[in-house]
Amino acid sequence: MGSLDVGTSPTQTRAGSAHDHPSAPIPVQGAPLGTAVRVPLGETGLQVFPLILGGAEFGWHVDMTAAHGILDAYRACGGNAVHTSDAYAAGRSEHIIGQWLRGRGVRDEIVLGVRVGTNPDHSGLSSVNLIRAVESSLTRLQTDRIDVLYLDAASDRTTRLEDTLATAEWLVEAGKVRALGSFGHSAAQLVEARILASAGYPRLTVLDVPFNVLRQADYDGDLRLVAGAQGIAVTPSQALEHGYLAGAFRDRSGVADSVRGGQLAAAMNRRGTRTLRTLDRIGTELSIPTSAVAIAWLRAQRAVVAPIVNVYAVRHVDELVQGVGARLSRAHLAEIARATQ
Repeated sequence: MGSLDVGTSPTQTRAGSAHDHPSAPIPVQGAPLGTAVRVPLGETGLQVFPLILGGAEFGWHVDMTAAHGILDAYRACGGNAVHTSDAYAAGRSEHIIGQWLRGRGVRDEIVLGVRVGTNPDHSGLSSVNLIRAVESSLTRLQTDRIDVLYLDAASDRTTRLEDTLATAEWLVEAGKVRALGSFGHSAAQLVEARILASAGYPRLTVLDVPFNVLRQADYDGDLRLVAGAQGIAVTPSQALEHGYLAGAFRDRSGVADSVRGGQLAAAMNRRGTRTLRTLDRIGTELSIPTSAVAIAWLRAQRAVVAPIVNVYAVRHVDELVQGVGARLSRAHLAEIARATQ
């Protein structure tokens, strides 16, 4: 299931009614959960469902038929935002999503996010490789535009940010990209990007960062402060810590000897167990799954607009969507903060 250390204090979160959260979803009165629920994606001008469906499992653990079933279920819940990468399953994820978009005729309904930079055929963010990456993604996705292009800074430590943004500017002006997102940029680079934006370069308006109730160090500190100050919309990945926060795997005895098994096992310590039990208790109180509590916690964090979740079964969509409408009280947030210490 979808994946996203240092505890968050209650002062770093918001709780209460939908109107207390700057990006709180407003459902239609009497409509099914998810219907017509949209929030602004920062300064992009786009409106998204407060939960983004990731395609990291598509083409890897999930074949095309199953993936299309998941996408259908997500759309039926009101979902309209899909995230993938040109490196997921060597491009098969994009191909599967492209087939779905074309087959269902829903391209204009979907906000499509794509992370580029790590495909071995055109890695990095140099001008030539960035253009090739976007063109290849557009072909696999069977579309003429990417709504949010996430630039993976971790893939390229040599190309200057100014040069990358100059190429991105051409892509935006050509209509191939609508908005730019960040992945792997430091707080200092985000500040540099904003300075360049004042000189006419396109702005980085969305931030993808690994972040969840157990994994907070990547986002806390300067990155959180800069994102908040610049009004950047945060779409955290690794929302469920490689599936551990879904609660299906509780001890190492049931974990396979694999990369995913190792990721799960890494969370199986006293802190992880204590946190999971706390989410269990709150989930029971609110009558929602444990995984939905983890999503609700992310939604309570300032600047977080929509977590990215990667799933491999339709039932996971149904469970996670319940986190969109859930509201954690200040007491809940404080309890979770204590558990993660």
